[in-house]
Amino acid sequence: MAHMGGAEQDFVREAFDTNWVVPLGPNVDGFEHDLSEWLSTHADREVHAVALSSGTAAIHLALVMLGVGRGDEVICQSFTFAASANPICYQGAIPIFVDSEPDTWNMDPVLLEQAICDRMEQTGRKPKAIVPVHLYGTPARMNEICGIAARYGIPVVEDAAEAMGSVYDGRYCGTFGQYGVFSFNGNKMITTSGGGALLCRTEEEARRVKFYATQAREPYPWYQHEQIGYNYRLSNVSAGIGRGQMRVLDQHIARRRSIHRLYVEQLAGLPGITVVEPKSSTPFLPNYWLTTIKVDNEEADFSAACLSRHLDEADIETRPLWKPLHLQPVFSSCPAYVSGVSEAQFNCGLCLPSGPMVTDEDVMRVVDEIRNVR
Repeated sequence: MAHMGGAEQDFVREAFDTNWVVPLGPNVDGFEHDLSEWLSTHADREVHAVALSSGTAAIHLALVMLGVGRGDEVICQSFTFAASANPICYQGAIPIFVDSEPDTWNMDPVLLEQAICDRMEQTGRKPKAIVPVHLYGTPARMNEICGIAARYGIPVVEDAAEAMGSVYDGRYCGTFGQYGVFSFNGNKMITTSGGGALLCRTEEEARRVKFYATQAREPYPWYQHEQIGYNYRLSNVSAGIGRGQMRVLDQHIARRRSIHRLYVEQLAGLPGITVVEPKSSTPFLPNYWLTTIKVDNEEADFSAACLSRHLDEADIETRPLWKPLHLQPVFSSCPAYVSGVSEAQFNCGLCLPSGPMVTDEDVMRVVDEIRNVR
């Protein structure tokens, strides 16, 4: 559930008072400015944010900007939500799935390079783009991934939909790739009800993204269209919510991390339960969008499924982890380079209540119920 800070109503009211309730307007410009300024505090370059109707639209426009087309191949992390891969298919391209490494659950750099080399050998062409994902707010190994991408000259579209505020090696997730993607869906770190953003490296890239996102209308006095465009811009009303949410973003991030620490402290040493955290020597600082656990499935009467049922009976909602995309029927014909990591985690993992409305007392109730099962 989204948590409002109070300022959202002021910006939305201003939109109504000034009759800016249509797409675009001062709130959109202000929201993009606020996003860009906030991201630039932990980046090694300028960031130009374009506010869009969804994170999915942002991935799609990144692929459009990179010239991905029919028959091209795009490497995508398998352990993620379908929205990471669907836009590849929108372009008539083919997703090539790469499994995760066991520490972060994100794209395995070793498998990534194997996939690139194998696709080049099989097709005579290198993949058109790479889409790593920062799963559940834990940063992927972007130094290795970007290093491999640079070695083969392949651009990176960084899916940071779940990772707003996560830091890797001193930089915000979303600022490593050629393009970065945020989601502002109702369950994300901040919300615009629905919405997203594409993070660009230059002002010219951002201008071009806005062109495609507003139906690719050419600068004529009449409606002139020379390329295919999309209706992907965020509304001025929704952007007003986003401007208010930016005022409490740092509080939301701090709260998620606090919830995660409490779970770690309270579940420490409990047999069969592991709270997931990265253990890399590279500085990771996840936002812990969702706290996830691994459940030892070796006991017949204790598994992730059993624990989920018990918590559901106690009126505590949990969620299974994302089902890997290479196991999804819709992508069954797509090539995949797998190690078994994501499938194993899918079978033994759970997401615990972690939203900004979760109190310390709620966490303790979840912990007590887990202990009762053990």
